[in-house]
Amino acid sequence: MTDEEYIKIAIGEARKAASQDEVPVGAVIVFGDEIIARAHNEREARRDPTAHAEILAIREAARHLGSWRLASCTIYVTKEPCPMCAGAIFQARIDRLVYGAPDEKAGAVGTLYNIVNDERLNHQVEVVAGVCEKVCRELLQDFFKKRR
Repeated sequence: MTDEEYIKIAIGEARKAASQDEVPVGAVIVFGDEIIARAHNEREARRDPTAHAEILAIREAARHLGSWRLASCTIYVTKEPCPMCAGAIFQARIDRLVYGAPDEKAGAVGTLYNIVNDERLNHQVEVVAGVCEKVCRELLQDFFKKRR
């Protein structure tokens, strides 16, 4: 499958989040050509500030592989990760990150910070930005328009 096809699966997860009145962010983790984790934001449902799509997907992938090291994995996310999620991606040693829409308010993969490629750290992540950006951005914009 292509990056675009995997992001479309993450978009499906983001739509699930929106239908549950959660901020529409979805994540998918791939090892080889197998999807080993998928998740969407669940902060409201779990009453947990760490229940971002990326964190939940990383936990699921680690259980699947039986290791906290997710080397050789790619994470696909509909929105640029925040500092917490970028830190988790770094800590999990994920090799590659593909995301859709940038996050001007909290983006930590190049917009405000660049946690996953800080040369002072012992692991860097390959980043591909802007895959299906328009769809990902519109999902977020539509969700917040309805809330106002």
